[in-house]
Order: sequence, then structure tokens, then C-alpha cells
Amino acid sequence: MNLIVAMTGASGSLATKLLIEKSQWPVTLVASKMGRVVYEQEAGPCKELEALADTVWKDGDLTATIASGSVPTAGMVILPCSTNTLAKVGAGIADSLVTRAAHCQLKEGRKLVLCVREAPWTLLNAQSAVCVATAGGTIMPISPPFYMAKGCDPNEVSIVEMLGYYVDHVLSLFGQTAPQTWADKR
Repeated sequence: MNLIVAMTGASGSLATKLLIEKSQWPVTLVASKMGRVVYEQEAGPCKELEALADTVWKDGDLTATIASGSVPTAGMVILPCSTNTLAKVGAGIADSLVTRAAHCQLKEGRKLVLCVREAPWTLLNAQSAVCVATAGGTIMPISPPFYMAKGCDPNEVSIVEMLGYYVDHVLSLFGQTAPQTWADKR
């Protein structure tokens, strides 16, 4: 079974690459138009990211296998998740492959994790998050676990390391064992 990884138009898309590299599952990747733009601004050519995935779908292709709940998956991560995508998922709008696949995960009772990367939040963002969580999704803002840098010189901890710790935590929500946890650091 594949893990669906969706990338939308919010900052933090380097974490998408790290998640694909660390995933124990084969990855099916779908990126929104703005997700692709942001990735290229922050991390490099999308073709390089797509080469890491096992399957790649276009966001407008609603005939893709992941647009059906009948196709089993390990679950889905939207990373990064824009507040626009959060609002659409929270409202049940399935007008793109990203939002349709998210809807399928919820209706089939599968794990759906939205890694929201926008701040500050409005009341509308918080209400959308409540709707998604009530429907069975998990909201996990891109907030690196700074405690994992315990014992390290803060001037030498990289963004890649911090996002790597975050991605390990996201994958642990699906059952993948994290290489290190707080128990290892304390």
C-alpha cells in the first residue's frame, strides 16, 4: 500500500522531500499548482522531487486511483498544507485530486494528516481545523520538535535536521518507528 503525499501552496515544502525520502511505504505524490511553485522557490526542480516518488498524479486528474476510496492506502499526508486546502477539506470540498483524495481517506476511516504551515491563524482557520479533526483527520502544524536538539549547539542545528525530526514524528502517526524520540534525548 502506498502513502499518499500531497503538497500544496504553503511554505515548508522541503519537508515534503524529507518525508518521501524517509517513508517506509512507497509514495504516491500529488502537488497543487501553487505547491509546485513554492517547492521550486524553496527546494529546487519539481522533477527531482517527482523522481523520489513511486507514482505521481496531476492535481487536476480526478480519474487517478487515489480519487477512489476503493483503492487501499496507508493513509495520506498533506505537507505543506495551505489554509486554503485546510478550509476545503474542512468544508468537504473535493474539487481537486488533493482534496478528493483527502475526502476518500476520511470517508474510509484512514489516517489523514494535514501539516498546516501558515501563521497566525484566523478564527476561520481554527474552525476548519476543528471540522477536519471532528471528521477524523489530524492537524499537525509544521512546528519542529525543538526538544530534539537538546545537547546540540543551537548555532549548528540546521533547518534540514529540524524538519527531519518533524517528519519522523509525522511518519510515526502512521506507525513508522522514529529513529529517535524524546526518550532518547532526555
